[in-house]
Amino acid sequence: MALSDDLGGMPTSLPANLIGDWNRVILGILSHAASTGPDLNHLLTQAPDFALGQAVRGMSCLLLGRSEMVTVARQAHAAALAGAPATPRETAFVHALGDWLDGLPTKAAARLQTSLNLHPQDALTMKMIQAIHFVMGRPCEMRASVEGVLDAWDDHPARGYLLGCYAFTLEETGEYARAERTGREGVALSPDDAWGLHAVAHVFDMTGRARAGLDWLSGREASWAHCNNFRFHVWWHRALMHLDLGEYDIALALYDADIRAEKTDDYRDISNAASLLSRLELEGVDVGDRWEELAELAETRATDGCLAFADLHYMLALCGGERDQAAAGFIARMQNARGNAATNEAQGIIANPGLQIAKGLHAFASGEYSSAWLHLNAGRADLQSIGGSHAQRDIFERITIEAALRGGYLQAAENLLRDRTRRRNDTLDGYATARMSLIESARAQAV
Repeated sequence: MALSDDLGGMPTSLPANLIGDWNRVILGILSHAASTGPDLNHLLTQAPDFALGQAVRGMSCLLLGRSEMVTVARQAHAAALAGAPATPRETAFVHALGDWLDGLPTKAAARLQTSLNLHPQDALTMKMIQAIHFVMGRPCEMRASVEGVLDAWDDHPARGYLLGCYAFTLEETGEYARAERTGREGVALSPDDAWGLHAVAHVFDMTGRARAGLDWLSGREASWAHCNNFRFHVWWHRALMHLDLGEYDIALALYDADIRAEKTDDYRDISNAASLLSRLELEGVDVGDRWEELAELAETRATDGCLAFADLHYMLALCGGERDQAAAGFIARMQNARGNAATNEAQGIIANPGLQIAKGLHAFASGEYSSAWLHLNAGRADLQSIGGSHAQRDIFERITIEAALRGGYLQAAENLLRDRTRRRNDTLDGYATARMSLIESARAQAV
C-alpha cells in the first residue's frame, strides 16, 4: 500500500487524492471548526476502510458524553479493526479507542502519548491527547505532553495551534503571565485558533482583569465564528467578564443572543448556560423562565452517566428548574455508578466526587445549607477530577462558599475565599470582594 504524508508529516493509508481532505479534517479538529464532522463523514464515505479516520470518529463520539454515541463509537471501532490499520500510528489510535470503550481513557491517552513521543510533529495525536486529558481533569498531563514536543514544532505549519494548547495548560497550572504571552503568540500565528484565544480569556478570568478581557475578545469575533458549539463557550467567557463587572443585563443579553442561540442538549452548551444562570442567581438576579428549557433537556439526558462534569451541570439545570423528583432520581442513578467504579474511570469519578457534589447542589437548592456545605466541601478536594477548566468548575466553588455563608460557617467561607484567591494570582475578583464584605458585615453585626 502506498502511503502519503499528512499535515504532521505522518504516513497515512489514504490515496494521495484524499490527503487534502484528511488535512482539512485535522485542521478542523485543531481549530474546532463546525465543518469538521461533515468533512470527516464525507472522507469516510470515500474511504470507509480508513482505520485512522474511523478511530477518530469513534473518539469524537465519546467526547460528546452521550450514551447513544457510545454505540456509534463501538461501530466505528469495529470498522477501524476491519479496515486493517496500516501504520503503527493508526494501530495506536484504533487500540486507544478500544481502551476508552473499555472504560480506560487514561490508558488511551498513554497509548497515544507513546506514539507522539516517537513522532513529535503529529498534530492530530497532540490535539487528541489534550482532549482526553481535559475531560479527565488532568492539566499537568496536558502540559507535559505539549512541552515534550515544543522543540519539534519550530517550523510546523500548525505551530499556532500548539501554542494555543500550551497557553491553556500554562493557565490551568497557574503560570498566568507566561500563558498570556504564549496564547497571544499562538493567535498571531493562527488567527482562527479559538482555543488559544479562549486560553488568554481564561488568564483574564483567573487574574481578575475582566475589562482587559473584554478588550481582548472585542473585535476578534471572527476568530470563533467558524467554530462548532465551542463558539458558544467563547461568548460565555465574555458574559462572565460582564458578570464580574456587575453588568448583569449585558450578561443576560449575551445568554439569549449567543450562548443559547441554539437550544441544543449538548452537555457543553448546557454547562455554559446553567453555570451562567447559577452565577447570576447567586448575585440576586432574576433570570426569568430561562431555567425551564434547560431543565427539560437535562431531564432527558439524566440517564447518560458518561461524564461527571456533564452530570453536575444537568443537576444545576434540574435544581434551577425545580425538578425535585428528577433531581432525586438523578442522585439515585449516580449512586449506582459505585458498582462500576473499580473498572470504569468515568464511573469512578461520578461516584466520587460527583455524587457528593450532586447531593450538595440538591441540598443547596432545597435551602438545606448545612447539608449542602458538608456534601460540597467533601467533594471539593477532588473537584479537579471532574474535568473542565478552573473557570468552569468555579460555579461549584461559588456554591460551596455560598452554602457556608448561608449556613453560618463564616470562618469556613473566608478560608475557602482565601484559597480561591490564592489560586487566582492573589487577586480579588468581583465575586470574592462582595463575599468578603458580607463576612465583615456579618461579624460586625454579631459583636
